[in-house]
Amino acid sequence: MLAHPKTPDLRPQPTARGQPLITLSSVNKSYATPSGPFSALKDISLEVGQGEFVAIVGKSGSGKSTLINILTGIDSPSSGRVHIASSAIHALKQEQLALWRGKNVGVIFQFFQLLPTLTIAENVMLPMDFCNTFAPRERIPRALMLLKKLGIAEQAHKLPADLSGGQQQRAAIARALANDPPILVADEPTGNLDSQTSQDVMQFFRALVEEGKTVVMVTHERDFSRYFTRLITLAEGRVTLEEAYV
Repeated sequence: MLAHPKTPDLRPQPTARGQPLITLSSVNKSYATPSGPFSALKDISLEVGQGEFVAIVGKSGSGKSTLINILTGIDSPSSGRVHIASSAIHALKQEQLALWRGKNVGVIFQFFQLLPTLTIAENVMLPMDFCNTFAPRERIPRALMLLKKLGIAEQAHKLPADLSGGQQQRAAIARALANDPPILVADEPTGNLDSQTSQDVMQFFRALVEEGKTVVMVTHERDFSRYFTRLITLAEGRVTLEEAYV
């Protein structure tokens, strides 16, 4: 079993009815570059409610990935506040952030990020091992259950290299769901998939939202708008447009 840091229980408490699950207040992010400071995010304030499926769109360099990294605690704001339910993410130390993220946010990447020397089932079990969220005897059955839910149970004991891109993305989604997090954050999850597999993945996300999960997704695909509850457009590090869908 992987060791995990000893930190207080950072799981968010259920939000009160009508209260946002995610709140960003005046968030700025700057990076030092050889030519001087670069502002990736500028005074971002937004809210995301439980059960929303929010898309973040914008041109390359608009700040989409930086915003995702701030939401997941992979990066920290230069200034401003990030609250997810009862947790002040901007105030947590790196050790605390790793445990908080493992329990509360499932992260899905465009390039899958599966560990190549572990089987698909072992990849799905990793978050459970790190956060100790399920008893050891429950981890393999849970991993197999999630892989079955994604339609790739028969691939459980193969290595990632033996799977197609679509199958690897499904495995990555199963891994993101391992600890039953309330929030899924996906960075271009359909960017390397064919059209049919992309539609399958979007339908799966939408089903999760209908079950009460919150999904925040960076995408270039505006054709997916029928799946979203809201679309947020970024340009040069600022929110320039918010569109709500019924």
